[in-house]
Amino acid sequence: MSGKQRQGGCLCGAIRYQLDGDPFAADYCHCGQCRRVSGAPVTAWMDFNAEQVHWLSGTVTEYASSEKIRRGFCNRCGSCLTYRHLDYPQYTTLAITSLDDADDIAPNYHIYTDDALPWFEVKDDHLRHPTGGKAPKWVASSHSVDE
Repeated sequence: MSGKQRQGGCLCGAIRYQLDGDPFAADYCHCGQCRRVSGAPVTAWMDFNAEQVHWLSGTVTEYASSEKIRRGFCNRCGSCLTYRHLDYPQYTTLAITSLDDADDIAPNYHIYTDDALPWFEVKDDHLRHPTGGKAPKWVASSHSVDE
């Protein structure tokens, strides 16, 4: 991953963002809430320092999926865009697949593999964490379904 700028947004184009530099973490999350919000067996997230994320147009609508977790989406087309933990306002987590060039960033570890669907076989050799991850300490608690 390079230090370049990237752009992304929702399906209908109402929400657009720009990223400056590289994420400090990128993971596959297998937790039940991420599966439900994405409609997929696993969700790919990328984590940035908040100052690296610039909203160009539109406003993310947030849903409180638990006491401390806010999941952001476009209220026009429903695209899953963000994940935010209230205890860590300095970080912004975005869905990798919301990037215009989504093949530019690839996750390199899995979290909440204890929650993985038995019929979804993962064939990579990335590090797997039964619960949270070892990328910055906050990631381990941030993707928790119990908060």
